[in-house]
Amino acid sequence: MPETKGGGALDPDALLALDRAHVWHPYGPMPGRTDPLVVESASGVRLRLARPAEGRDELVDGMSSWWSAIHGYNHPVLNEAAHGQLGRMSHVMFGGLTHEPAVRLAARLVEITPEPLRHVFLADSGSVSVEVAVKMCLQYWRSLGRPAKSRLLTWRGGYHGDTWQPMSVCDPDGGMHGLWSGVLPRQIFADAPPADFEPYDEAYADHLRALVARHADELAAVIVEPVVQGAGGMRFHSPDYVRVLREVCDEYGVLLVLDEIATGFGRTGALFAAEHAGVSPDVMCVGKALTGGYLTMAATLCTSAVAQGISRGEVPVLAHGPTFMGNPLASAVACASIDLLLGQDWQGEVKRIGAGLRDGLAETASLPGVKDVRVLGAIGVVQLDREVDMASATRAAVREGVWLRPFRDLVYTMPPYVTDDDDIARICRAVAAAAREA
Repeated sequence: MPETKGGGALDPDALLALDRAHVWHPYGPMPGRTDPLVVESASGVRLRLARPAEGRDELVDGMSSWWSAIHGYNHPVLNEAAHGQLGRMSHVMFGGLTHEPAVRLAARLVEITPEPLRHVFLADSGSVSVEVAVKMCLQYWRSLGRPAKSRLLTWRGGYHGDTWQPMSVCDPDGGMHGLWSGVLPRQIFADAPPADFEPYDEAYADHLRALVARHADELAAVIVEPVVQGAGGMRFHSPDYVRVLREVCDEYGVLLVLDEIATGFGRTGALFAAEHAGVSPDVMCVGKALTGGYLTMAATLCTSAVAQGISRGEVPVLAHGPTFMGNPLASAVACASIDLLLGQDWQGEVKRIGAGLRDGLAETASLPGVKDVRVLGAIGVVQLDREVDMASATRAAVREGVWLRPFRDLVYTMPPYVTDDDDIARICRAVAAAAREA
């Protein structure tokens, strides 16, 4: 077994041997069947490899590290925020204590999210923020003396995380959590929203209205990803369906939760996807790009009505408290990331990337087996008529000098906002190459 003590760097072979022996990678078996690429360092939009792969020793990151590193890597502003906070304190418990970075972050989130979201619960990850959102909704109705309102409604094709309550509102058929059917809470599923950002189907809107009306007495909340369904299939839908949900939830006394973990902080062309619909939820979840990809952190925001409803209950507290809640280091970097984003023409950058993706991916539509090509904001998706051969597709992208992570029948990209036009063109070539090999 390779020696791990001391501060010396492991050579790539020793590192991979330890990885195979001990490290369980996401959505993979143990031990893994293929060796991951070893990243030595990252800067700007490039990942430098510890040893070449497919003749490449660095790769343009087309994934923003699962959609979080919107400013790229090793950014001087975020580095400075991290270093400055590290010199003061990296962590202190949040129970009974508070500190400036977390307070500033909460106030900043209230300032930039839709009214009337006023209260912020800081969480460790996106999935945990959804757990908190569900707990808020269930406890709200219990506090109001209506414990029967305990189920959730969502539409098919969604993804909200891999912890317990989030799994229950992921797609029950096409998702990855079928193993847990019969054990997870039984939720109510509407049909998947019609695809495409622009068209609006009144018949589908009526379907949503009827389903909420039929189950209103047992519904605590409706929870959806607005405008873009992310890991459930990278599907885009009309913002008008989000507006319909807001209207019908108000009519029948049901809370509306919007999961903006993947869509928040500009990815769709609006700062938050709810803005496309012109609505505000009762509860909103944010994460991923919150810290610019530097540290794990998320947040659940709610209205004063939700917070006061819980506070009037028999148990007047939200009984949830992650050990690293409000972590000062993550909070400081999150504040810096938000200020960095809003201090520049982020909308112009997202539009530029979207235009580059449209141009660069247009010819992909004519490739054999390509079912659809779609772009929204800084998101580009190529959908195939078959499951992706991930190993072959990944190797093809790496040969083009790009890191992509296809899944199911999709080869897609969500580049950092600092990706220049030449690298956007390179990413598009890599997506096409991956689609051909998949």
